[in-house]
Amino acid sequence: MTDVRGTVADGFEPVREAFVRNFEQRGERGAAVAVYRDGHKVVDLWAGTRDVDGGPGPAGAGDASGSEAGTPPGAPPGSPSASPSASPPGAPWAVDTAQIVRSVTKGVAAAVVLLLHQRGRIDLDAPVGTYWPEFKAAGKERVLVRHLLSHRAGLPALDRPLTPAEAIDGVSGPAALAAQAPAWQPGTDHGYHAQTYGWLLAELVPRVTGRSIGRWVAEEIARPLGLDFWLGLPAEEAHRVGRIGPVEEPPPVRSGGLTLRPKRSVADAYRDPDSLTRRAFGVIAPLPDENAPEYRAAELPASGGISTARALARFYASTIGAVDGGPRLFAPATLTLARTEESAGPDRVLVVPTRYGLGFMLHGPAAPLLGPGSFGHPGRGGSLGFADPDAGIAFGYVTNGLRKGVTADPRAQALVRAVRSAL
Repeated sequence: MTDVRGTVADGFEPVREAFVRNFEQRGERGAAVAVYRDGHKVVDLWAGTRDVDGGPGPAGAGDASGSEAGTPPGAPPGSPSASPSASPPGAPWAVDTAQIVRSVTKGVAAAVVLLLHQRGRIDLDAPVGTYWPEFKAAGKERVLVRHLLSHRAGLPALDRPLTPAEAIDGVSGPAALAAQAPAWQPGTDHGYHAQTYGWLLAELVPRVTGRSIGRWVAEEIARPLGLDFWLGLPAEEAHRVGRIGPVEEPPPVRSGGLTLRPKRSVADAYRDPDSLTRRAFGVIAPLPDENAPEYRAAELPASGGISTARALARFYASTIGAVDGGPRLFAPATLTLARTEESAGPDRVLVVPTRYGLGFMLHGPAAPLLGPGSFGHPGRGGSLGFADPDAGIAFGYVTNGLRKGVTADPRAQALVRAVRSAL
């Protein structure tokens, strides 16, 4: 029997039932899920082991290679992680356990730029070079700030991949992008900027504010809202963070998202070493060790955020309204910007049709959320955070067991369906 801890409000019992089934039927190792409705917490559950390799499981569990910044599905696997666990083998997931949430981080990073716009500090329709003059090189004079957020900048890949050390040094990524020529005319099409998104925002924010994006998140978002979310993990919090790694795959879903059995055109794009898809997911080589202390401490706004499920749900709840009587993060006009479609159609990187607002993925076949008005972001391998203002719902799901899918993880989707059934 799965030992599930936490609370569920009356009417949301289906979420607990789905959470238990994820462990019993879908190979979940350690996870947490939280849901807010109309600014109040209605689900807060956790179970399993803190570390993916903390209990029985497939050989190789705990290898965090094949990351958002590394090899895409269908590509050769990387080397196993050798980082030591900070907890005894089999330590249970605790009330305050946090995990790397990969591209879920992009939603929080997008909020930084939108809040700076809300405060009159950034013009979304200004050229990026207005704030970052070096960025104008190689035909990028007309790249707008909104193009960065909507994956329309034409910069999903680099001519030369960065080493893991360069990827986290805070200098090499932005410098490479400043010199990089776009893969298409900026503003005319879209393609998922899997890792480069982070270096773009990591340079833009300090150019405007004088503070790093991780510090800005800590001081302007996490601290006021009481969130256990870090973009750059402090050493004193390292003991709370579990190890992530791959786990066995469930049977592929029949529709929605990118699965283990994608259409041939998608599979071909991931196999072709010269494709934009493969190059976008291979901008760091060799693969970084996501469990390494130096990786967790780095400020990587595309894929390095560390969070609890409770923090993700509370963050998204604050974007759509007041939370437990506290501050509201987004003004109504900013909320409209977050959920208004900026990019839609075949994605040059993910190949399948995708939809983006300003920094957030929008509900659609490739990234199904709660409903048409939902906005948020999945993390490759499983984690998910989003809000649905129409239903008053905010959702956070964090896992240490990584699947190969890019979006629409079966475990997260089972929980979303359970939330929908409870409304």
